[in-house]
Amino acid sequence: MQNTRAEFSSKLAFILAASGSAIGLGNIWGFPIQVAENGGGAFVVVYLILTFLLAYPVLMVELIIGRHAKSNIVTSMRMVSGTRTKVFAGLTGFWGVVTASLILSFYAIVAGWMVAFCLSASFNLIGFNQFNQWLEDFSLSRNLIFTLVFYLFTIQIVAQGVTAGIEKWTTRLMPALIVLIIILIVYIAGQEGAATGWRLYLQPDFSSLFEAELILSALGQSFFSLSLGVGTMMIYGSYVSRSENLVRLGASVAVVDVAIAFLAGLLVIPAMTVALHNGVEIYDGGKLIDSDGLIFNVLPALFSTMGISGTILAVIFFALMTIAAVTSSISMLEVPVAYAADRYEMKRSKAAHLVGTLIFIISVIILINFSTLFSFVISLTTRYSEPLIGLLFCVFAGWVWQREKILAEIKQGLPEAEQTLFWKIWPTYIKYVCPVIISLIFWHTLVAS
Repeated sequence: MQNTRAEFSSKLAFILAASGSAIGLGNIWGFPIQVAENGGGAFVVVYLILTFLLAYPVLMVELIIGRHAKSNIVTSMRMVSGTRTKVFAGLTGFWGVVTASLILSFYAIVAGWMVAFCLSASFNLIGFNQFNQWLEDFSLSRNLIFTLVFYLFTIQIVAQGVTAGIEKWTTRLMPALIVLIIILIVYIAGQEGAATGWRLYLQPDFSSLFEAELILSALGQSFFSLSLGVGTMMIYGSYVSRSENLVRLGASVAVVDVAIAFLAGLLVIPAMTVALHNGVEIYDGGKLIDSDGLIFNVLPALFSTMGISGTILAVIFFALMTIAAVTSSISMLEVPVAYAADRYEMKRSKAAHLVGTLIFIISVIILINFSTLFSFVISLTTRYSEPLIGLLFCVFAGWVWQREKILAEIKQGLPEAEQTLFWKIWPTYIKYVCPVIISLIFWHTLVAS
């Protein structure tokens, strides 16, 4: 199985695929909302620093384990464990499979909303608005249909494999995503009120740099922004050639992720202040409207004040959000699909359709019991499960897996690894510092809830 495992065809293909996994809806709307709620530019400064102090080292854990094992995350975790910890390592990997599946189950629902709003804006553009009310209203029928549409597209991509599916689509969608963001940034920048958003975003209030709430929020955002703690990067790492320099590849992914999150802020924060200038309410009781309200109420209301240009912007914006959702969802589906294909020796196409159907059923259950299950599944996976799994990944890399084997894996693509600054710092850092930081994030989550 290891000898025939598919690989990304180039460094660029991996970087775009891994960045696409990391750059999802949470980056496009989550990061700007965090900025707006936590000191503006001060949050940006802290986030940039902490991404490379926490997220990048943990990203390297997943990539190194993945390429070493060249397998699904359950087998990968077992391969870096000792005899006494093998069962627990396998359970940790399986926990990651379940978590990735549950994240996809609610993520696909939100992605379906993006597709519906994009279609509604497109209909408006051509003057065909017969179904727009249904497309924009929250209803079980709309949610079920567009969740299914999104699943079918995601399943089809994953079923085609690493090069013909994941690589082919991410290398097309990621450049499109960047172009769309830049188009929107340029247009919004020319609107009345945008300058206020630019100042909020780009002028840090240094007095708030060391506030505990800001730092912990930035820690959490930096960790989750790279799609860590569910095994997606471990799986993508398993598709990297042994001749590649993992240290450089990981750094490239982190840089691209940070850059696009930063661009998203240049779009969303000024858009919020333009909306406020145009008379659209962005606050509720003195606090910023929740992220879903911002995306599905505030921004559409802003676009409606701009005439035909606003309709075009709406199409572009929701197309952008749909692309971001797709590039992340295929990596999430890949985690359980890779496990099913390896564990039960299934053909990839069969595994993708079977696993995708099972997760869709979970989404249907969530939609039918939306008020009870939607927020619960989000909290269970992103607030609790992800940091704990990420913590365990660090424990295995720092305390269980033999150090010389880690070095040998890194040296396959970086022969001089032992003399690099990365190797002099990273093993100790991942052993002691990262577990403490992740524990702080988890503690903060528990206290906040």
